[in-house]
Amino acid sequence: MLRFLLTRLAGAVAVLAIVAVLVFALTRLASGDPVALLLGDQATAADIAAARVQYGLDKPLPTQFVLWVGELLQGNLGQSLFLQRPVAQALLERAEPTLFLALFAVAIAALIGIPAGMAAAVWRGSAADQAVSSVAMLGASVPSFWLGLILIQFFAVKLGWFPASGYGDPTSPLHERLHHLLLPALVLGLLNSALIIRFTRASVLDILGEDYVRTARAKGLPERVIMVHHVLRNALVPIVTVLGLTLALMIGGTVVTETVFNLPGVGNLVVRAVLRRDYPVIQGTLLVIAAIYVFINLGIDFIYTLVDPRIRLESK
Repeated sequence: MLRFLLTRLAGAVAVLAIVAVLVFALTRLASGDPVALLLGDQATAADIAAARVQYGLDKPLPTQFVLWVGELLQGNLGQSLFLQRPVAQALLERAEPTLFLALFAVAIAALIGIPAGMAAAVWRGSAADQAVSSVAMLGASVPSFWLGLILIQFFAVKLGWFPASGYGDPTSPLHERLHHLLLPALVLGLLNSALIIRFTRASVLDILGEDYVRTARAKGLPERVIMVHHVLRNALVPIVTVLGLTLALMIGGTVVTETVFNLPGVGNLVVRAVLRRDYPVIQGTLLVIAAIYVFINLGIDFIYTLVDPRIRLESK
């Protein structure tokens, strides 16, 4: 198993190196001068030149990249041009709502998607299967901002069960802040459950046709035992994959939902950084999101070896 994980870890490091190059290049290719935006219209050419020297933007691009990588290797993501504080600090300030939002949404998606997908597979071709499949297709087609506005109108404005926007006072108890996340998490969970339904249904259908499932039924085992111990366990590999990828995508892809619900999360931070051309924030945030994505995939590979020991044996 150690060799298997070390191989995956080496691949993860290589991916992050490529991401670092791409992120740096793409931020520099974007139009607009961050220093000019920072100083405003009243700044003179001399002021802009002095600021570029101060922030190291006057150096050649290869030199800037080498200096940035040197800071990364020391655990420093850089200093924000506009926020005037370390990028790592800005990310930590915005991490809580995004992280809890992603976790809540994945939990809701799994609680809806796995049972619904299994039911659709067990009753394949029935009215229940058609209904679940139709709901899944609808969920994959509905825009998140539209569903968010509908839920705000019904649950927040009409019923008053949830706050319409915001994350509450930072000094308020955690459960009050988390209450603000339930509605946006429901939006993301409902939409992402569609993908989990389809994967679960397809995976369970493959397993239901295996010989050992027919043998278990021939032995007279209860259907509940067959579904949990034989079908679901063997169908977990693709389900774990889609759950892990969904979590990774949510951490970096909640921009629209955070905007609709006015949440001070990482997505909101990235949008503002792009508008301001805040290079250190853009580079640091995208690299951290990529690292989270890569290491979630590494965690999925590790879970594979626990769910299916054959993967561990094949890697030897």
